[in-house]
Amino acid sequence: MNSVQYSVGKADGAVRAPGALPYARSFHELRVYQKARVLTREVFKITKRFPKEETYSLTDQWRRAARSIGAQISEAWAKRRYPKHFVSKLSDADGEQMETQHWTIAAFDDGYISREEAHHIGSLAKEVGSMLGEMMNDWESFCSDEFTAALRETPDHYLEPRGTADPLNTEN
Repeated sequence: MNSVQYSVGKADGAVRAPGALPYARSFHELRVYQKARVLTREVFKITKRFPKEETYSLTDQWRRAARSIGAQISEAWAKRRYPKHFVSKLSDADGEQMETQHWTIAAFDDGYISREEAHHIGSLAKEVGSMLGEMMNDWESFCSDEFTAALRETPDHYLEPRGTADPLNTEN
């Protein structure tokens, strides 16, 4: 799936197949994370001018939803060795971007932002959502053994051979 570049095009010296995307070494390098940060900054900039009575309602809700997108992406990155958890966290991030769209509509409906601002924020959120959707559909690119093998331990390191250890650890 080459329509979205997930990571920043840094020259890391890795040999890749023609057309292959570079491997992101950190969630910071993910373009979706970078776009989520832009979205968050835009929401914060806009909400600074909201009336005081909205501080603990619309302003707070909209900011929390926008902020959470990047946080969920970073948590997904940490869960790459567990594909279902990875996809679940990306799904949470997608839910937060949809909530951000909702609060954008509410801010427009309440007359706090212009149609152009609503369109701009909505477009950013939808772009992030599209990228998240592609990542969820292409989870193997992020969770494959090629990238996570170094992070995994062999089970032998943690387990005693069956039948040789006291199962309740009562011999010590």
